[in-house]
Amino acid sequence: MEMHDVMCPSCGEVFSVMGPSPEECPTEWDYDCEVCCRPMILVFDEFDAYAKGLGE
Repeated sequence: MEMHDVMCPSCGEVFSVMGPSPEECPTEWDYDCEVCCRPMILVFDEFDAYAKGLGE
């Protein structure tokens, strides 16, 4: 597992999350921002990770 920097789509803050193992990708996780606590979806693929809002 490796750390990924993601940006919250609500507040714009960047924070790090531990991602899944490569065998589990692609996947999406429900997650709450570590800064503003708003819900988001973390998307992990074989190469990168990013956050998207619930309405996206």
